[in-house]
Amino acid sequence: MSEKNKKRLNTNSNSYIIIYSTILVLVVAFMLAFVFTALKPMQDANVSLDKKKQILAALNIRNLSDAEATQKYVDVVVADAVIDATGKIVAEGEKGGEKTAFVLNSSDFKAGKLAVYFCEVDGQKKYVLPVYGMGLWGPIWGYLALDDDRNTVFGVYFNHESETAGLGAEIKDSEQWQQQFRGKKIFKAGTQDIGLSVVKKVTDAATQCDGITGATLTMDGVTAMFADCLKEYKVFLTNEMQEE
Repeated sequence: MSEKNKKRLNTNSNSYIIIYSTILVLVVAFMLAFVFTALKPMQDANVSLDKKKQILAALNIRNLSDAEATQKYVDVVVADAVIDATGKIVAEGEKGGEKTAFVLNSSDFKAGKLAVYFCEVDGQKKYVLPVYGMGLWGPIWGYLALDDDRNTVFGVYFNHESETAGLGAEIKDSEQWQQQFRGKKIFKAGTQDIGLSVVKKVTDAATQCDGITGATLTMDGVTAMFADCLKEYKVFLTNEMQEE
């Protein structure tokens, strides 16, 4: 090999290291992008299935296989819709709703797009509303299922991003704790004030639930979540729906 070629292949030179590193980064970036693109449909399907299971759990339908949950969701969700703060339907969904309210998230809620799931369980009309808030360490969220009177809680499901295991995380992990919400009222008796809350000592059995010992700040977050989110649905909860 000539002296000229030896210099060109000097692997200790700064230029060689920079070129080699650049090519390596590009190859790795391409591979990661390819893997992400290839797996995204599967990831999206898993996220969608998990959301369906959470909504079903709020309707007291739990412990289903993936296939059972997929079919049950279609069976019980009559339609998903988007309303505004005046109770007006701004986007109407369809049976087994996945394209309207289903695609909304907390950012959409903050923008005034309110999701409602119209459901039927054992021949009874139910409504499911998503709620969003902050716990001790991060976001918390959940679903409230309401009876036809739009005031009585039929069931709930809560989830979290990073609450403490055995304490705040019990909002998700303890089905027994979630079950105590069943039959509670959204509004304080004789008023349109949001009464649904979590407290250390229950003084109003109609609207209040016992908190989880040692998780006071998470419980406060759940109460604030109810107050902040349900007030946006107040017209819907107290009046008939208005269509465009």
